[in-house]
Amino acid sequence: MPPVDLPPPSTTTLPANANLNYGGDAAGLICGYLLGANAAPREIDSAQAAQWLAGLQAGGTAPQGQFLWLHFNLSHAQAVRWMERHADLPEAFFDALKDRSVSTRIERDDDTLIAVLNDAHFDFAFEPSDIATLWTSVAPHLMVTGRTRPLRSVDALRTAVRSGNAPCSSVALLAELMRTQASGLVDIVRGVTQRIDDVEDALLAGRLDHKRARLGVLRRLLVRLQRLLAPEPAALFRLLQHPPAWMSADDAQELRDSTEEFSVVLRDMQGLQERIKLLQEEIAASVQEANSRSLFVLTVVTVLALPINILAGLFGMNVGGVPLADDPQGFWIIVAVVVAFTAVAGWLALRDARDR
Repeated sequence: MPPVDLPPPSTTTLPANANLNYGGDAAGLICGYLLGANAAPREIDSAQAAQWLAGLQAGGTAPQGQFLWLHFNLSHAQAVRWMERHADLPEAFFDALKDRSVSTRIERDDDTLIAVLNDAHFDFAFEPSDIATLWTSVAPHLMVTGRTRPLRSVDALRTAVRSGNAPCSSVALLAELMRTQASGLVDIVRGVTQRIDDVEDALLAGRLDHKRARLGVLRRLLVRLQRLLAPEPAALFRLLQHPPAWMSADDAQELRDSTEEFSVVLRDMQGLQERIKLLQEEIAASVQEANSRSLFVLTVVTVLALPINILAGLFGMNVGGVPLADDPQGFWIIVAVVVAFTAVAGWLALRDARDR
């Protein structure tokens, strides 16, 4: 079979509203690269990719083991249509795009790997909502990725490929994507750890203020990441038990290594969740203790004011026979009685506090 040649770059003039494509071309292609073991990465557009894939589907062979990586913006109306028309992807990939479940999974559909991965937004701000999904299809000569929001890992992988550090196979590119994702998670774990350290220092210094609320946000972030990403290593291990025939032993080992790195990061995230939980319990105990002190002070004040309130109420009644009404020393006698009762009430209240 004749090799598939890459057509020359398109010289079509972009329309005036090209900025409406949100960083991609008219087909929603954000970036496309022709990669191979013995060739430098070459950036291509959707028209070149369509002609290259058409030649491959017509019975040609990719020269020197070359393969395509196409990354699409799924928010673009033409992206899915272009993939259906030109990429010859399995139906399972398009079913995954329509599926509302975004939990991480990697499945095998005949000779194609279908992966649903989750990653942090490009402008990640340590909020639970800053997580989005990446849909991936991996075949011997084609890797397709699609997302609706810019993602950190894909951007880092794109930068690496553009600089010439490109894997030599589609599976190796998937493994590199997962390693980049693990590196991004390490950065997130470091950022969360720094924020937890700040809250812990504020707790020890007795000045929590508004930082207490951040612990809940960080814990929700870690819980969501754990829930979305925890199935990824297990899914890869199941896949590696029965890999496609075209996957080499080296590619399988790269996937296995990336899975181990991912598992370490997930364990670190679980440890951070436990640490946040302990801090929240300690803060709750501190708040409870502060509330108890405030309630005790209020109780003591109420007890100390009780005798004078009772006597004032009794002697303030407009009835006859009020004691000491005609005694010139009556006021001081009542003051002495109030002081005595107040001293006894204060002693009883403080004694109960010491007993606790």
